[in-house]
Amino acid sequence: MTQSHDPLMLAKAETLVEALPYLQRYAGKTFVVKYGGHAMGDPELARDFAEDVVLLKAVGINPVVVHGGGPQIGAMLKKLGVESKFVDGLRVTDKATAEVAEMVLSGAINKELVSWIAGAGGKALGISGKDGGLVTATKVQRTTKDPESNIEQAVDLGFVGEPTSVDVTLIETASAAGMIPVIAPIAPGADGETYNINADTMAGAIAAALGAARLFLLTDVAGVLDKDKNLLTDLTPADIAALQADGTISGGMIPKLETCIHAVEAGCEAAVVLDGRVPHAMLIEVFTARGAGTLIRR
Repeated sequence: MTQSHDPLMLAKAETLVEALPYLQRYAGKTFVVKYGGHAMGDPELARDFAEDVVLLKAVGINPVVVHGGGPQIGAMLKKLGVESKFVDGLRVTDKATAEVAEMVLSGAINKELVSWIAGAGGKALGISGKDGGLVTATKVQRTTKDPESNIEQAVDLGFVGEPTSVDVTLIETASAAGMIPVIAPIAPGADGETYNINADTMAGAIAAALGAARLFLLTDVAGVLDKDKNLLTDLTPADIAALQADGTISGGMIPKLETCIHAVEAGCEAAVVLDGRVPHAMLIEVFTARGAGTLIRR
């Protein structure tokens, strides 16, 4: 058998041919990728992720990475003896916790990701929302219901913020220079304080501001599942509202999908929730007809 008739080589060639229309469609477009979850703590998956991002850049797509780091922040707080307080599952971020969060997110995790991308042959620029006036935040306002009186009460989560404005100049400059922005979800407020922002929320705001072709939320689940645990591959905001109403969607998936809806309604073409633990899931989603996660679009 000649090499040209080798089934494995032929399969690889067919994969490239299948990817061609998608390569043409997304050339010059921007993808915003939220990276976090268990995939972040696995060196092999981190290497795969870095290779995927570098490949996207090599074929003319502009990837922008926004990363989380909740488990790493928790581990560092424990190591330093800083106690964490939680309200309805949300960490209350006091001054000491905010300082540790910035150290871990903008320091250790951010630069580790930059190193992974460099190791895969790319050029990454590690920044946070503080750099170049990228993001301005305001303090998050939350309420909780008293279980006995059922009265809603305001909850002070400390230095937890949400984006109110995004200036994409630095991202566009870095992308045009051939670099891959890697962004830590830390941003200043107009009050001069530093705020820790949920990475999904940060990624959604940046994707909307950039008018990104895709927002990818890499999670620890396959995507949105129906009641029989089958993957739902294509949803609209109306579909999501119906699934939430009948209890199919619940828990931590709700805020992720809310982020996706806000992003697509504010300028992002589509958002995808997919499993970051699956090797090269992002490439399968982008460059094949079958996809790998749940696509949300208007």
